[in-house]
Amino acid sequence: MAANKNLAENPYERLANAIVLQAVADYRAALKKVKHNPGNQDAIHEALQLEKFFRSQWYEMLTKVDGEYLIRRLQEEIRQSESIRGIKNKSSRR
Repeated sequence: MAANKNLAENPYERLANAIVLQAVADYRAALKKVKHNPGNQDAIHEALQLEKFFRSQWYEMLTKVDGEYLIRRLQEEIRQSESIRGIKNKSSRR
């Protein structure tokens, strides 16, 4: 049975995944704050710190997902989701 264990069941891999997923959630939240208030220095600082993490050697040890790719995808996701949300809100007002 032990030979059938999935790598995701490894506690160290689960920890690494949790660290990356938390950074992704924090980066999304920071990007949303910056989008809604471009002058929010705290949110800008947080987003830049998270970008630094996504480009770090530590991040590379935690996952095989390219940090630059992840940054681009999350930025695009926020751009699109906020635009779609705005369109839905305008159409529901009619």
